[in-house]
Amino acid sequence: MVRVPKLTRAEVAQAVRNPLQYIAERWTPSPRTVRRAAMTSVVLAVVIIVAGGAVRLTGSGLGCPTWPKCSDDSLTATSEMGLHGAIEFGNRMLTYVLCAVVGWTIIAARSAKPWRRGVTRLGWAQFWVVMGNAVLGGVVVLVGLNPYTVAAHFLLATALLTIALLTWQRIREGDTAPRPLVGKAVSQLTWLLVVAAGLLIAVGTVVTGAGRHAGDSSDVHRIPIDWKTIAQLHADLAWVVVALTVALWFVLKAVDAPVGPLHRARDLFLILMAQGVIGYVQYFTDTPEILVGLHMFGSCLVWIGVVRVLLSQRERPVDIPQVPGPAAEQPEPATA
Repeated sequence: MVRVPKLTRAEVAQAVRNPLQYIAERWTPSPRTVRRAAMTSVVLAVVIIVAGGAVRLTGSGLGCPTWPKCSDDSLTATSEMGLHGAIEFGNRMLTYVLCAVVGWTIIAARSAKPWRRGVTRLGWAQFWVVMGNAVLGGVVVLVGLNPYTVAAHFLLATALLTIALLTWQRIREGDTAPRPLVGKAVSQLTWLLVVAAGLLIAVGTVVTGAGRHAGDSSDVHRIPIDWKTIAQLHADLAWVVVALTVALWFVLKAVDAPVGPLHRARDLFLILMAQGVIGYVQYFTDTPEILVGLHMFGSCLVWIGVVRVLLSQRERPVDIPQVPGPAAEQPEPATA
């Protein structure tokens, strides 16, 4: 049994007034613990995206027909709601798990020694994005799965994934000014790749909004655009992203860039190839649910690959404190 320490009234007041500082003064996590917390946030950001896709693909988007309650009479799903209610309510509960993980990241970053304010702010940015997306998810239900709000819900979840990746990267770096590892022309080509990938994901949400998986068996409003036309635009943008990735790899090879950016560009190309295969197969097989779910997971991997390509092109060495060496012995003055 661990003995619970007795707290004075002043300590209780301090804990209530500033709980993060109170924890930081009494706990110092290892760097490995902080990294694990940040990586868990990245994993949960992907899980929440895939889980949201599962809600839509199973037709459970209105399994809980209202918000913040599951129904007008119950805060939770009931047996009368069936499987759809359980799936939708389970997705809502997953948001609390994500909040707990993000909270763990914030506490670990605040308690690390030395305290890095920038990392803590990234953790708080994750928290507020989660809160905003939870409210937006409620709006999605209240407006009957309007495809535009569904698209915004997905894009905000992708923003959360981006911030989680930045947090994980910053924890593994120092606080010195970033030093570029490639030239300006390579950096510009990389940003062009980032913009193209962002457009690819955004158009993908339009394909979803115009497609047949509306999220519920009822008559849900769809985006009034020809699905095959927007799907073709999505495929064209995918080939643009692939071409930019290949061009970036050849340019990095030509300028003898470090292995880090080269490997990240190679990894992105392999992810794009796998994602392209899934995309074409689902298109020609009338978009079966399992392949659409895999494609959503693949979109997360594509965006992770793009962000990692961007972040690999600069470095921030970890500061190593300089330990002064022993002072040189001075010769004693000669005495008469």
